[in-house]
Amino acid sequence: MKNIVILISGRSSNMEALIAARDAGQLPVNIAAVISNRPTAMGLETAAKAGIPVHFIDHKGFSGRESFDAALAECIDGFAPDLVVLAGFMRILTEGFVRHYEGRLMNIHPSLLPSFPGLHTHQRALEEGVRIHGCTVHFVTPTLDHGPVIIQAAIPVLDGDSEETLAARILLQEHKVYPQAVRWFAEGKLHLENGRVLLAADLVDQAVLISPEVR
Repeated sequence: MKNIVILISGRSSNMEALIAARDAGQLPVNIAAVISNRPTAMGLETAAKAGIPVHFIDHKGFSGRESFDAALAECIDGFAPDLVVLAGFMRILTEGFVRHYEGRLMNIHPSLLPSFPGLHTHQRALEEGVRIHGCTVHFVTPTLDHGPVIIQAAIPVLDGDSEETLAARILLQEHKVYPQAVRWFAEGKLHLENGRVLLAADLVDQAVLISPEVR
């Protein structure tokens, strides 16, 4: 069974979704630890109640990103993870840290990358008038919100959507696709080749989302 370590900064509903999937027997991994850069992160209590070891390393106690990332990597490596999962970890990671976990550092972003990297993705999607919006699970590279895409979920943007309603509907999809991506990794159903994620043949489908629907 694969070991994973989850990094959080707050409540992390995506962490909660991963724990729920594990507890339901749908995610064959050992969650070896949950680590936060904020000692007051609500997700630490949630993880502890689920029987998962928790740690915090306060980034405010370090002189810079490099020294913090070095301490974080040392803590992570103590659990010998096969995969490190970013679940609302609100830190920009140094290139050295990312390279250390190349091919085993996963993130979820609330847009259909490469569209709308960075913050305020739902607001920007509404401002641009896109008809389809969603979320992306990807392997992390040194470029922010960039890297080989594993899975994406897309939903139609409704005429009456606000930033809040759009975010809420996309969050539901995040809770589905993140456990799925981690499961594929754990089951050896994906691999990296020339900067792209290739999936096992049984995972390929021909699903299409068109918005507005063609009639």
